[in-house]
Amino acid sequence: MSAVAQRLHVIDSHTGGEPTRVVVAGGPDLGNGPWEERVVRFREKFDRYRSAVVHEPRGSDPVVGALLCPPHRSDCDFGVIYFNNSGYLGMCGHGTIGLVATLAHLGRFAPGVCRIDTPVGAVDAQLSAQGDISITNVASYRHAKDVTVQVPGIGVVRGDVAYGGNWFYLIETHGLGIDRANLSALADYTNRVRQAVNEQGHPEVDHVELFASSPSPGAQSRNYVLCPGGAHDRSPCGTGTSAKLACLAADGKLGEGEPWVQESIIGSRFTGRYRWLDRAKGLIAPTITGTAHVNAESVLILDPGDPFCWGIRDAAE
Repeated sequence: MSAVAQRLHVIDSHTGGEPTRVVVAGGPDLGNGPWEERVVRFREKFDRYRSAVVHEPRGSDPVVGALLCPPHRSDCDFGVIYFNNSGYLGMCGHGTIGLVATLAHLGRFAPGVCRIDTPVGAVDAQLSAQGDISITNVASYRHAKDVTVQVPGIGVVRGDVAYGGNWFYLIETHGLGIDRANLSALADYTNRVRQAVNEQGHPEVDHVELFASSPSPGAQSRNYVLCPGGAHDRSPCGTGTSAKLACLAADGKLGEGEPWVQESIIGSRFTGRYRWLDRAKGLIAPTITGTAHVNAESVLILDPGDPFCWGIRDAAE
């Protein structure tokens, strides 16, 4: 091992089965400026750190990384930039729940409330004495209802375009079973749909979310979420549930403050609620409640003598 190897201190957790890896020390110094400047600096000057954290041989496609940073907003306690195998995320719901669990594990946050600064806005978080974590996400809304797209090999697909911290195309009618035995078909379908949605007027959409009734009692819905890097979300997806709540609110199908239990493809659950921010504009403040569990604390060694020190990137990158 090289004498000049760098070390990153990371905490791994999972939120409903979906992994989060928080870099708590040793990551790149992005300064204290506006988030736009820091994300650009991360992308243009330090992207190899992103790759080292989430790509093989240390990471895997489902892993979401989080770089703990000083907040920019004066009313926030912590700051964070989320990233995955394909780039940078504006917000990550499961990741924020995982971040809160990580901060509690480190002794930096006790049960109570805190505010977290993200590139798309401030997020409020609450940790209960029992370990439940609730996050009140950034303003979410439905951008367009019943958007039809012609998908090669599938035909006409209808869905809503909505924002929940990330952009989603949400589909209720698709004819597929949302079950782990059907993962290949679900991945093929959602990848085809995303490409068609992007090509037919909505290039901002990077997540596709399918819904079906849950086979388990107590859940209103089960979902499958295709993430930007091609992996599917093991959790019910915090930003995806936020987008779903915005659509339900816009359609008058869920009242303000009423619970919506969203189940993932592996059976983990989030409970979502919302309050109106602006009915005329369809803006809601969604609150997502779930749990996260810390499962590793480690030091990543970045040895420049290792040919895969900075990760095994996809050829497309």
